[in-house]
Amino acid sequence: MTKLVWDDAGKRLYETGVNNGVLFVVDNQGAYGVGVPWNGLISVSEKPSGAEPVALYADNIKYLTLVGPEEFGATLEAYTYPDEFAACDGSIETADGVFVGQQQRTKFGLVYKSLMGNDLVGNSLGYKLHIIYGALAAPSEKAYSTINDSPEAITFSWELSTSPVEVTGYLPTAMIVIDSTKADATKLAELEDELFGTYLADSNLPTPDEIINMLTLP
Repeated sequence: MTKLVWDDAGKRLYETGVNNGVLFVVDNQGAYGVGVPWNGLISVSEKPSGAEPVALYADNIKYLTLVGPEEFGATLEAYTYPDEFAACDGSIETADGVFVGQQQRTKFGLVYKSLMGNDLVGNSLGYKLHIIYGALAAPSEKAYSTINDSPEAITFSWELSTSPVEVTGYLPTAMIVIDSTKADATKLAELEDELFGTYLADSNLPTPDEIINMLTLP
């Protein structure tokens, strides 16, 4: 028998930060284009919704509980965004530096990291790799204000909804998360070469099936 122990050294885990954002814009054929870095990324607040239980009654008792599908959404905040994101924000560049707004919004994929830490090594324990598919940005407020004695940079924020993609053997999903402290380091490095690009190949967004195979097959 083993007695439970709480808060052992090295077991006080936490997550923090967001970095290495990469944007993948969907092209006219529905494929994800070459990834581009997203500088100035402040936060990604993941907001799952749905999966609400619905009680069914019969014979004067609770007969069954059905659960609806879960949906994935997020709030994205940044100081700036890649030029390629303009199409995702409903703008089209008609000439150099001229953008026409209120156009159809393009779907995109997003990759980013969050750091993992514990009480022994701080933020150096590892990281989680977050991969979002089929994201669509809703119109958002942009507040411009005068410069004063307390200067602040403008922040941009978007509410994201998603359309899940197929995963063999599982329900469709719009989000994959990979824990670097548990995944095979060599296989994870190969995946990151795909996601972040190399000197020989552009950044590319694999499908969930491709990612699972890459990380599980010998």
